Amino acid sequence: MSALSGGGDAYLLYHSIGHYPDKEADLKNELAAFSCTWAAYDDRQWTEVLSRRQRFIDLWADLIRAPRGTLTTAENVTGAMMSLIGALPAEMLTGKKVLVAEDGFPSIHFLLSGLASRYGFTLQTVPLRQGAHWVEDEDIIAEWGEDVALALLTWISSTSSHRSDLTRLVSHGRAMGSLIGVDITQGAGLLPYDVSVPQVDFAISTSLKWLCGTPGAGILYVDEALMPRCEPDLRGWFSQDNPFSWKLDAFSFAPDARRFDNGTPSTLPAIASLPALEWRMQQDDAAFVAHNRCLATTLCEGLEAIGLTLASPREPERRGGSLMVALPETRPASEVVDALRAQDIYMDFRGQILRMSPGPITTEAGVAHTLAALGALIG
Repeated sequence: MSALSGGGDAYLLYHSIGHYPDKEADLKNELAAFSCTWAAYDDRQWTEVLSRRQRFIDLWADLIRAPRGTLTTAENVTGAMMSLIGALPAEMLTGKKVLVAEDGFPSIHFLLSGLASRYGFTLQTVPLRQGAHWVEDEDIIAEWGEDVALALLTWISSTSSHRSDLTRLVSHGRAMGSLIGVDITQGAGLLPYDVSVPQVDFAISTSLKWLCGTPGAGILYVDEALMPRCEPDLRGWFSQDNPFSWKLDAFSFAPDARRFDNGTPSTLPAIASLPALEWRMQQDDAAFVAHNRCLATTLCEGLEAIGLTLASPREPERRGGSLMVALPETRPASEVVDALRAQDIYMDFRGQILRMSPGPITTEAGVAHTLAALGALIG
């Protein structure tokens, strides 16, 4: 895997926006084709556009090994979560708990905290230990009792890259009788994921980050066993098996994940993400991961040599594709990121935590450049 012509060697933002060789050209071609179709003086627009959206859905199903008919589009993970919550039978959540961890995506927490009183559940947030950067699996298990109706697990934390032991957590959740969902956003497209190993009730993600897609191209997967029990509050003509059935007294939900659709689908984000998804599906999975792991190991050793404190697990098998380090309070993270940007090194920060994620366009030379620049700034 090589860097883009003219740059990308020290691009470390795959936890946010991913790139791959020829992404710009691919994206322009896809959007140009959409423009031609949509602007044509004929009647083929919807046939072609909806077909491209379905191609997006099918690629995602292949990526996470989901059966056909169990996955649909969403604007983002927050919207996908709202669709799922709003589809569950009222008695499933009323008077019970919804469990999340403190290091999960904050947007989901904002959503659930606002929905708790409306849907009659208590939001239980498993806290970080004093001074910790991620919530331990055993702490989640300790607070996960039979009163938890639904648990949303974070496969890989966006703030620490800690990788949850989903097999262990799901096994416990099954014993508690809970519905179990997982946010796979920070790992999808990098690490292999299978919705049936361990089997979860739903999964949410976006096509950004390691998948190199565009904003607005989220997904919702719902297990076939849960599907018939879901009647989404947000519904519309595309929630039906036949969207063109307009009999006002004959509405019925589609038998599959289309029931989570509502009005006219937002197709452009899915279509714009297609080239990236198709490129990713053509890559050798082992080589894709190995490239990240090799560069991450070099980064990890170099960051520790500089004297920075890891805010991620050191062991590769316990983390995703990112590395986070804590900066000393004397070096404001915003100033460090600005200084690195001036040297064509790209990363970001949360508080005093620097976030770095090497991907396909990142090179060994770029990582060496990054370490040398950080050493000069921090040393």
